[in-house]
Amino acid sequence: MSGLGTAAVGHPADRRVTGRWVAAFAVAWLGVWMAQLAPLQLLLPAQIDATLAPEHWVDSVVAFGVVAGAAGLCSIVVYPLTGALSDRTRSRFGRRRPWIAGGALVFALGLVLLGLQTGIVGIGVCWCLAIIGFCILGAALTATISDQVPVGQRGFVSGWISAPQAVGVILGIALLLLLGTQMDVGYLALAVLLIVLVVPFLRLPDPLPTGDRPLRLTAHALLESLWISPRRHPDFAWTMLSRVLVNLGNAFSTSLLFYFLLFGLGDADAETDLLLVTVVYTVFVVGSSILLGRLSDRIGRRRVFVVAASASQALAALLLAIWPSLPMGFVSAALIGLGYGCFMSVDQALATQVLPDPASHGKDLGIMNIAQAVPQAVAPLIGACLVAWLGGFAGLYLVSAACAVAGAVAVTRVRGVR
Repeated sequence: MSGLGTAAVGHPADRRVTGRWVAAFAVAWLGVWMAQLAPLQLLLPAQIDATLAPEHWVDSVVAFGVVAGAAGLCSIVVYPLTGALSDRTRSRFGRRRPWIAGGALVFALGLVLLGLQTGIVGIGVCWCLAIIGFCILGAALTATISDQVPVGQRGFVSGWISAPQAVGVILGIALLLLLGTQMDVGYLALAVLLIVLVVPFLRLPDPLPTGDRPLRLTAHALLESLWISPRRHPDFAWTMLSRVLVNLGNAFSTSLLFYFLLFGLGDADAETDLLLVTVVYTVFVVGSSILLGRLSDRIGRRRVFVVAASASQALAALLLAIWPSLPMGFVSAALIGLGYGCFMSVDQALATQVLPDPASHGKDLGIMNIAQAVPQAVAPLIGACLVAWLGGFAGLYLVSAACAVAGAVAVTRVRGVR
């Protein structure tokens, strides 16, 4: 990555992005989510279970949680660091594009190597490498919203992060089921698709901002910039807290779904039913993220949508806790999809409106993205402990509902955005 050493005096995007830009953005995120969530939902837990062959299934869940948790620690560092460095990047390829390309390559390499592992340590190291690439790529892609998308279009554009997320999960799982038990082939296929789907976005212009001012790139200055005072910027802090809680609640409901079907319900056809439940989830995520994101843009309100989205996820978790069954799994999948699709699009738009420093959008959004990546990473481990401690999945879903409600309360404290 070249050209480091200046930071831009940022300015709001003043021209609406084109349909071509939105399409390339959505396709890139489709590749990202396929490569990250399909392994997380199916391939990685199956690989860990096959590697350990434990006497009790909880041991497999805990091992999966440890691997995911280690990757979460990596994301805490990589997300804001990449954002800060991309803010300062000046090259003939643009500001974000070098990091998007580099992140995609690291991500793909991690997946390919992961498919070759036969030990739990190797699996953990390679998954961490893949997540480092995911964070580099994701931080730079997310920052392009603040760089190039006007506020009145951000809810709609942000919906094209969440809609591909749902579609990516189902396409990724379907692909893995089609490929069968060849894990190395599955990881390789996801890596190739990631690169292919990111390339169209790399072909679009990545304009450098005007009004550059010198900024020393020292370790001390960089570390100092990563701290955002909650007292000075309360809206940023409340938005981040809300995002942590809602994403944690969502991750509790979804990250152990395969284990819930297999061990909680004793489903002999858990892999196929996981795909069917994911189809229902996908339909509602795609619809709510696009339609409600656009509606939020039109009426100029964000918080009420986030509160309603959180409530929908809380209700879904409560239903699973009280009536655990496969039919209720489909109902809950619809409610979770409805809520999370709305949350992902509108909350992302809200986040871009509470950033403290217009010159550091990449860094600030990188910090904000921690609130999404870390809950997804640590939820399997915490969830496994809750399942083991409470003797089943009911307690896990009750905690999920509580997190969603707390997230809704937190976002009501935001004052600078309606």
